[in-house]
Formats: sequence, C-alpha cells, structure tokens
Amino acid sequence: MTKQRLPVLQDSDETVKNKSKKRLPAWFNIKLPNATQQAKFNETKASVKDNKLHTVCEEAKCPNIHDCWSSGDATFMIAGKECTRGCKFCAVGTISKPPPLDEEEPKNLADAVESMNLRHAVITVVNRDDLSDSGAAHYSKCIDEVHKRQPNLTLELLCSDLAGDLDALKLLLENSPLSVFAHNVECVPRLDKKVRDPRASFEQSLLILKQAKKIRPDIITKTSLMVGVGESNDEIIMAMDLIREAKVDLITIGQYLAPSKKHLKVDRFPEPYLYDEWAEVAIEKGFSGVASGPFVRSSFKAGLLLRKTLDPNNNEVLPGAYVKVSDKIFENRHHLSPVAGEANQ
Repeated sequence: MTKQRLPVLQDSDETVKNKSKKRLPAWFNIKLPNATQQAKFNETKASVKDNKLHTVCEEAKCPNIHDCWSSGDATFMIAGKECTRGCKFCAVGTISKPPPLDEEEPKNLADAVESMNLRHAVITVVNRDDLSDSGAAHYSKCIDEVHKRQPNLTLELLCSDLAGDLDALKLLLENSPLSVFAHNVECVPRLDKKVRDPRASFEQSLLILKQAKKIRPDIITKTSLMVGVGESNDEIIMAMDLIREAKVDLITIGQYLAPSKKHLKVDRFPEPYLYDEWAEVAIEKGFSGVASGPFVRSSFKAGLLLRKTLDPNNNEVLPGAYVKVSDKIFENRHHLSPVAGEANQ
C-alpha cells in the first residue's frame, strides 16, 4: 500500500525530529570514494595547498567534498579562512581582527583554477566587517584575475552581505565577468536571531540580492535555504515568496547538519520527497532553476545547475538532489548571462 503524502504547505509527520538521537536517517548514506576518485581528490587538494588557498569545502566540513573534488569541482574561499561573524550553524572559524588581505591571493587563485581544468568556478568569501568595503575591492581583483586567465570559464561568487553596503556592491558588480551572484539567506526570517550572527538578517540579505539584480540585470542571482533549524513547511513557502519578490533566479534547499556539538542542534530531517515537492513549488513561483535535496549545498555542483538552467538540452544529473528547471526560462534567455564561450559566437 502506497503511503499518502501530505501537501507541502502543511507540517508533515514525514519529518524525523531530532530528539537527541545520534543516528541519521536511512537516506543519509555517503559513499566512500573509489581509487580513481580518491586520486583526483588528492590532486585537487594538492593544487589548493600549493597555491596557499582555502576552500569552503574543507572549512565548512561539507559532506560532498569527495564527490565534488573527485570531479574536479571546488569552491574556493578567499579573504582568509576565519570570519568576523559567528553564525551558530557555521563551521568556519570566527575572529574579531583577521590578518590583512593577501595581495598575492588573486594570482594564487588564478593559478589554482587554471591548473584544475574547470568549466565553472565558485568563489566564496568570509565576512570581513573589519574592512571599510567588506572586502569588495579584493573580491573584484580575484574574479578579474581568474577571468583574465580563463575567459571561457563561467564564474560564480557566493558573497557576504557586505554589511548592507550598496556602494561596495556596486563596486563589486559593475563590469564584472560574473555569470552568477549568490548570497545565502540561510534560514526563514523568524529564525535569524537563532541561526545567524546579529549583524546578519533575512531583510539585509534580500536587500543585497535585490540590488544586485538592479545593478546587473544580466547576472543570474542565487540563494540558499537550510532546513532542519526550526522552521515549519509553511515558513519555507513564505520565504520562497519573499525571495522571488527580490527577483532571485536560482534557489537551493538542503538539510542542515551540525558541524559539532557546540553548534546549533538539528531540529528535524525532512523526508526526501518533501525536497521534490519544494522544488516543484519553487518553479511554480517563478524561479528559473532549483536544486533541492538533503545533501544539497549552495555550491554543490553549482556549474551543473547553471548549465541546466541555460541549456534546455542539458541532460546531466545532480546526484542526491532533485533539480527542476523552468521551461519558461528558455523563452527569455536574453536577460541571463550566456554559457561560457557563447557570447563570442
């Protein structure tokens, strides 16, 4: 007998609540890498280390690290490996006075990317509230240097909220070669104080995303929601509405996992089918593309989501996630950034 599924707009009993149980649900099975994957993983790690770089994959203890790195994908983290903020969900270290920015970082980043044979590179940042522009000028230098070396590579920036500084955002985005500008709202509005640093908020994050689209209508904007931090299903839907009102193009939805006992505890583990339903709802609400699943992170296979969003004939599969792309997007592709190399054809 088939189990009847509850509508996504209701809080479902098909959610495993975290009541001090150490066991993860049965669907959390991470496969160990094979010999070929491990070799590629080691090669990527060596390239990162040789160029004195950091990756959010390592610092945030991402469960997908072997999958991404074995396929040659990595998300580079610039401006240091410690953040000036202390969000309760994040494994990245916190520091009030970070060391100065590394002037060699743009070159080192470009060296690493050039050596890795990537199609799409994600660059993410720590918060740098100690800097007058929150690091925007440095981020721009890094992006430009990578683009200069690899002009056909699509680039994605997973940015901080720049402390709400719209002038810094303009400095960063004007004439930028970015294909995707991403900034994560992280959680539903009600949980800001519980989940995020006091200097961050859903409202401020939406302001940055909305303004980014105004500054560069051609750039694809993207955000991410974590589930399992205390939200209801209704709140996820309401958050989607607010995000879409800011004209955000892409959204990812994934399960929060506590990096340690000191971090925010997991509240629940929604059943996998709910992620499928959230993806369907996101497309109905007007998002161009969505990746939704327990293992999904904002940067996981980010290039694949971009390619599927821009190419109606792309048949790649995102492992462990439900990827949904709007049919309508292909009728209005002129407002989105082109696939790498397409602009010169």
